[in-house]
Amino acid sequence: MKAPKKKDWKPPGKDCGACGAKTCEEFTGFLKEGIKEEEDCPFYNDLEDEDSKILPEEKICLKGEAVYGDTDILNKPFDFILLPFKGEPSARKIVLPFRPDLTEKWEIKKGDIVLGRPMGAGCPVQHILSVIDADYVTGVLTCHVVSPLVARNNPEKVKDIKAYHMLGFEGIAKTAAKKPKFGHRQRFLPGYCMMNLGHTGLVNMVIERDSGTHVRVEDVIIL
Repeated sequence: MKAPKKKDWKPPGKDCGACGAKTCEEFTGFLKEGIKEEEDCPFYNDLEDEDSKILPEEKICLKGEAVYGDTDILNKPFDFILLPFKGEPSARKIVLPFRPDLTEKWEIKKGDIVLGRPMGAGCPVQHILSVIDADYVTGVLTCHVVSPLVARNNPEKVKDIKAYHMLGFEGIAKTAAKKPKFGHRQRFLPGYCMMNLGHTGLVNMVIERDSGTHVRVEDVIIL
């Protein structure tokens, strides 16, 4: 049985496009016309109690099944899409804060939420990252990209590092134009990228496993 809808729910006004509409206003119109449902918005959670302040991790990460075309928002083709490992919400993202010492100074640890913009790669979007590993020697953080609701509902876990270098990604590659090839710089699309914008990176690990092609991409920049 489907859970009841939230009363007076409205889309958040982020105009992320993940629902298939260009803006939240357009999405609202689609709701009235019956073209879309509330669940099509990645920020809607019809399973969550309205009074709950902490959402389970499996419900607050990026939701829904993304649909990818053959090109990105600039109509440029990409070689492969980087998808999450089984049971994970997004491909793993490896970042280095502009102030690496903050990782140890602020005692950033697994489960913390880090806010920041990947300025080193040229991305204009602030990301919400859920930390899965923090290295106090190098300052490097391994994270999952999650929904802004995570930060809003868990303010006590939030660490705002302002800006970071985007060192790499790790996940399962789904071939688009070309298979990932070790030692080659290739154009790829991180799954659930809010801008649907191709990235480039050096493929430095390719392992064939039962779950798919396990790939690590480093030296990531946006071109």
